[in-house]
Amino acid sequence: MKKIGLYLFTNDLRADDNELLGKASRLVDELICVVIEPNLSVFSRKFAKEQQYGAERAKFISQSITDLESRLANLGQELIVLRSSTLTDEEMSRDFALSEIIKSQQATHLFVSHHCGFDERHLVQSIQFNFPKLILMQQHHSTLLELEQLPFELSKLPRSFTKFRKLVEHLPIDTQSLSITTLPPMPKALSHCHSKQASNSKFDEHCLNISNTNVNCLHNSSFIGGEQAGLAHLHDYFSHPYAHQYKQTRNAFDGKENSTKFSPWLALGCVSPKTIYRNLVQFEAKHGSNDSTYWIFFELLWREYFYWKCLSLGSSLFQNGTDNPSIDSVLATNTTQQNFANWKCGNTGYPIVDACMRQLNTTGYVSNRGRQLAASCLIYELGVDWRNGAAYFESQLVDYDVASNWGNWAYIAGDLNQPVHNTQSSHNNQSIHKDQSINQSQPKSRHFDLAKQTEMYDPDHVFINQWKETGQHTTSASKQDKL
Repeated sequence: MKKIGLYLFTNDLRADDNELLGKASRLVDELICVVIEPNLSVFSRKFAKEQQYGAERAKFISQSITDLESRLANLGQELIVLRSSTLTDEEMSRDFALSEIIKSQQATHLFVSHHCGFDERHLVQSIQFNFPKLILMQQHHSTLLELEQLPFELSKLPRSFTKFRKLVEHLPIDTQSLSITTLPPMPKALSHCHSKQASNSKFDEHCLNISNTNVNCLHNSSFIGGEQAGLAHLHDYFSHPYAHQYKQTRNAFDGKENSTKFSPWLALGCVSPKTIYRNLVQFEAKHGSNDSTYWIFFELLWREYFYWKCLSLGSSLFQNGTDNPSIDSVLATNTTQQNFANWKCGNTGYPIVDACMRQLNTTGYVSNRGRQLAASCLIYELGVDWRNGAAYFESQLVDYDVASNWGNWAYIAGDLNQPVHNTQSSHNNQSIHKDQSINQSQPKSRHFDLAKQTEMYDPDHVFINQWKETGQHTTSASKQDKL
């Protein structure tokens, strides 16, 4: 019996260092490569008060998909793109389109990365339910470690990063690289249907097509999406001595050399964390290690922690620990609505926060320090539910990662370790794990003194003046709690 595989790309938009794609190349005779173009979920639209991604994030995703198409073409494959933005019922149409491919092509295997997002996990469950004989192959593609490597059960994940780090930082990490030289062909019938895009095709009705964006015309953005651009940036970073000064410069608001800027490509899986770790180890072997090179690994572990945290907390990660209002009740007062609107456009009156928000809206990126200050301001100075800010960041950031974004916002708000509730939500970022019991005591929230932070990290207002609007109103920032 012929083995026909369907590889569904999610948070692994790359060909190299893709062990699951390597398995697919060895296990099946024919392969169908599919990607679902992501879009802003209903949950996040309501909290962000946005209907779609910002221009920079949308462009980065498009570039990354285009690059993946090119990489696969070099391996003798084609990429089918499901463009969900044109579908009237996104989830049902997405499920139907994939089901049609599986049925019509008699697929025997499904290859898909493990994901901590709710919709991605729900989609896999739905396919498994509809096709119980389909062989499912999965792997954690956005982590340094596999689940079975963790020295604890997921339900007993440490509540603090420090404890987590001490338990895992000495575990072995696979640093071997994998280069795929060829892939099984797409089934001839599907390839013909796909290339001709026949008007009566069921796939055509559901927007299965090849992206035709010219990547050579996409060099005006600070970040260019795709595996090739990500690997080029990785090589460039470690060809300079930046890594030896990382700990001292990482809190800067701007500057190519001040932080690694790996996160956009990590978020979509254009570059894997193991690839970054391998390059870091090679850099240390050649140039020596210090506190700064360790701190890059330290930050990768933070990302690792939030991934497993998202998986272990389930839907409680997306709940406000104070009053847990329903989606329809958020931003209920005119004051909070106006505060949120001012924050989004960089008009809060807090200069450092306004500069960060204008940078975000223009470039799709803001520094880690800037994100913390913007979050603190929204929560503690403006009194807005942190989930509104998290959802807005989701809509704008080129490096949006569900676990890191929502985990960091919950951390700033003091809501990271909420008890798990047995509730279901159709938000694309919520995990299906709901059976873990978690201590309900809360960590200290992180309320930043914006004046002090400005004095520490932008004393001459270079960054503020770079993003300053004429006639900006300034609010005193001297009454906030010190941190």
